Amino acid sequence: MTRTTAVALIQTRCTPSKEENVATALRQIGEAAARGAQVVCLQELFAILYPCQSEEHARFAEAEPIPGPTSQVLSEAARQHEIVVVGSLFERRAAGVYHNTAVVFDADGSLCGLYRKMHIPDDPQFYEKFYFTPGDLGFRSFSTRFGQIGVCVCWDQWFPEAARLTALAGAEILFYPTAIGWLADEKEAWGESQHAAWETMMRSHAIANGIFVAAPNRIGHEGDLEFWGASFVCDPYGTVMARAEHAVEQIVRVDCDLDLIDVARTHWPFLRDRRIDAYGGLNQRMLDDTR
Repeated sequence: MTRTTAVALIQTRCTPSKEENVATALRQIGEAAARGAQVVCLQELFAILYPCQSEEHARFAEAEPIPGPTSQVLSEAARQHEIVVVGSLFERRAAGVYHNTAVVFDADGSLCGLYRKMHIPDDPQFYEKFYFTPGDLGFRSFSTRFGQIGVCVCWDQWFPEAARLTALAGAEILFYPTAIGWLADEKEAWGESQHAAWETMMRSHAIANGIFVAAPNRIGHEGDLEFWGASFVCDPYGTVMARAEHAVEQIVRVDCDLDLIDVARTHWPFLRDRRIDAYGGLNQRMLDDTR
């Protein structure tokens, strides 16, 4: 008997109305469940417009505690449809302490746990350090009814250490809720290569760790950003199993044969051949010049 998990990624555009965005997400979760999905992942900060194109104190009012109104409706959706739901939220942890946080609800609606985004960017139109405190929960794997789920968030996807540690924690499917897009003055010259680098990086994590990788990204124009969509799922060999279009709201649904993980890892035994005795330098910012 094979172990197969049906995964669905929700790719959509967001509006200024949190209520509308949450209603859209709940409708799409229901549609994905009706199509047989067992694990559904929403895009990064799905309930709100991406806040980080500017530094505005008023945007902190959009954050919620966990548990809170949005996490509670995700829990109920998971329970109602008997599926695992992964959602990315703007978390108000305490006064002055906010996180970019993923919640994982099991198929009975119970909270498996939280992942707080570890790598926080600070680039033009992505001023996330103003809003988010770096995560303090580490890289985690969550045991669910439909397999071991790992979650990192957007900027985390560029760091091989994050994927490796999540895989070592037991993740079979690594989700990357994402909000990434093109700047208008860069798209013509660099847009294709930027998108290719984004996808290639995550496909490399799948290969290096022998796991499935799934990344839902939003679409639409928000301020100066054009979110590029192209949500996808790849297998432990890095092969893209399904990919959404760049500008269309879609549900990407695939069946992941979890037994393929053992096949990939025994044929490409990267985990076996790791030199864990030789990687102490990873704890340093830069290695000293030993010439």
